[in-house]
Amino acid sequence: MSIGSDNNNVDLVIVGGGPTGLAIAVLARSLGLTVRIIDAKEGPLDLGRADALNARTQQFLEVSKTLGKLLPEGITCNTSSTYEAGQFTSRQNHWWTSLKHTHRPNFLMIGQPRVEAALLEQLDVAVDYGSTVVDITELATGASVTTNKGETFVGKYLVAADGARSFVRSTLNIPFTGTKPEMVWAVLDTFIETDFPVCPEIITFQVNGQGRVAWIPRERGMSRFYILLDGEVTQKNAEASIREHMAPHTVRFVKTEWFSTFEIKERIAESFISQSDHGRVILAGDAAHVHAVNGGQGLNTGIADAFALTWRLAFAVKGLGGEQLLRTYDAERRAVAAGVIGVAATLVRTTVKPALEYVEAIERNAGYITGMGVSYPPSTVVRASQDGDFVAGYRCPDLKVIALSANCACKVGEERRLYTLFGYGKFVVFFLGDKVDAADFAAMKQYQDVAEFWRIRSDSEVTEDSIPTYSALWAQSEPGVVVIRPDFYTGCVGKDWQDYLKNACL
Repeated sequence: MSIGSDNNNVDLVIVGGGPTGLAIAVLARSLGLTVRIIDAKEGPLDLGRADALNARTQQFLEVSKTLGKLLPEGITCNTSSTYEAGQFTSRQNHWWTSLKHTHRPNFLMIGQPRVEAALLEQLDVAVDYGSTVVDITELATGASVTTNKGETFVGKYLVAADGARSFVRSTLNIPFTGTKPEMVWAVLDTFIETDFPVCPEIITFQVNGQGRVAWIPRERGMSRFYILLDGEVTQKNAEASIREHMAPHTVRFVKTEWFSTFEIKERIAESFISQSDHGRVILAGDAAHVHAVNGGQGLNTGIADAFALTWRLAFAVKGLGGEQLLRTYDAERRAVAAGVIGVAATLVRTTVKPALEYVEAIERNAGYITGMGVSYPPSTVVRASQDGDFVAGYRCPDLKVIALSANCACKVGEERRLYTLFGYGKFVVFFLGDKVDAADFAAMKQYQDVAEFWRIRSDSEVTEDSIPTYSALWAQSEPGVVVIRPDFYTGCVGKDWQDYLKNACL
């Protein structure tokens, strides 16, 4: 079987229509890739699941033009409180408010169904709902799947975003190892009437020295409760526990939209790429890693997988970077997943301790919970270096610039944040300072397929430069070069940008 040009032969076959798969599809389509999306559900998600977007995810979704659809509906929340015996015992948010160069230092509390709906609104291809994969074949030039409907789809790459029970991962015999603590939680999405002093905070309630109930504000005036019970896990028992923890205040459950239970599992795939990192099937989201929900990292880690993976796949489809570039996805994201699992494991085990200990654990692990502290070690796509706020391997800071030339992505004289100007899919090379070497200008043409180039000066003189030119208070008069990766991490700081790009993706 070979890759053809009909509708069943595409660049990417995506198995799984959750937030990870949909984000990959949105990004892939924005880069001109053809996709087919297969999902076993009968239709879009309408209730339950994840409930928060962290600060880093909001940056990602701002670039993909998704966030604007969600901001009017969600609730901003950056404070964690503890409550016991009729009074608040602590309030803290400094791990959010202390974040530097971040426009939204908070969670955006909004349900997964609305996130998926916003992504679906951006897609120009339909999700093939009710399609279950029954067979997978890896090819030398791609991979094919056959569904329960008798259809076969062939992609240059296959992305498995089909959840923790991934059929793709299991069929390819990729080990999915880890631990399973004996903890089962109840989760409740409900509308309540209460005389409790309602506030837009994440509240951990303590009874008998343990913080077994958490209350999270949600869109539409809804409340999300997480409850760790002893004995039978039922909605009735969950509601009784909530009443006990909120006492002496009263609470009445007016309308419950969703009740579910989940067993804590902590597992990670041995490799995120088939055939020991040499195959054409790539794992992302829960198909690659699962963990406790504590810290709200599940959906957020999956979205980060999508932004880390899709640009690499686009390069690979176009014959750039090859296996080496895709292998950096495996190395980087597996290390992050291991860190996320460790953080969630710490948090879930702390729920049976005093509530303040739980909050202190959040503070210690804020880099993962906010998403802003996730970083990558040196590799072909991270060259260890630093200049001011730009540190290779760490997120690009959301700094302000002012347009000085007509070819900028905004009007001359307009001040904008970097994340409102970034597009997805190419490296961005900043030439800092008041002078750019002639050799750098001459070399740009060689890399125009993989990078765009900006000049950032310290003065404010309007110019007619051949590349977009901005003014910034943080730009020094001395020349320097910063390379931002397509997933908005700093890749390289230094004048050897050509060598970096050549090794990274050519």
